[in-house]
Amino acid sequence: MARYIGPKNKLARKIGEDLGLRTNPLKVGKRLNVRPGQHGAKSRRKQSDYAIQLKEKQKVKYIYGILEQQLRKLYTEASQRKTATGATLLSYLERRLDNVLYRIGWAPTRAAARQIVNHGHVRVNSKKMSIPSYRVQVNDVVSLTDSALHIPTVEALLKDGVSRVEWLERKAHIGKVVRAPLRNDIQEKIEEQLVIEYYSR
Repeated sequence: MARYIGPKNKLARKIGEDLGLRTNPLKVGKRLNVRPGQHGAKSRRKQSDYAIQLKEKQKVKYIYGILEQQLRKLYTEASQRKTATGATLLSYLERRLDNVLYRIGWAPTRAAARQIVNHGHVRVNSKKMSIPSYRVQVNDVVSLTDSALHIPTVEALLKDGVSRVEWLERKAHIGKVVRAPLRNDIQEKIEEQLVIEYYSR
């Protein structure tokens, strides 16, 4: 599946927020308020409602490392559910396998988690899973292979045996989805209503 492979600091500067794309937040923060491009430092005129909605939609894409087609597909699926579309959309994004590895604390970034999954270092319910977009279900057991335990970054992170979120349970290199993620489980500042307004135009 295609993915963005360009400079990640530029994305954070474009949005004006640290999106958790790099492991060094201090480096990101130095130029966070300077927009990318030749005229990035100049002041800009007031943004329209469309521009605000577009920016928020782009922010969600950058945070979770997905492209437009994937996000639109998830929105379409979420809008067909009886639950709140915004909360359902974020739940789908949170339950992506690469995001689960990041949230459970086995990878420093979602991009690193995606690479771990792509290289076949993850099992879901004892079956090898190499699809980063795979959506985990409640009671699914996610584990790392023996080869993954020797990756220096993973090895260092495993010393901290605590999951970053309450909806995931972690013991060493084995994790479990104990419940579906709720809206207040998401730590990033996302205004999902703006994303819904963008797609429902």
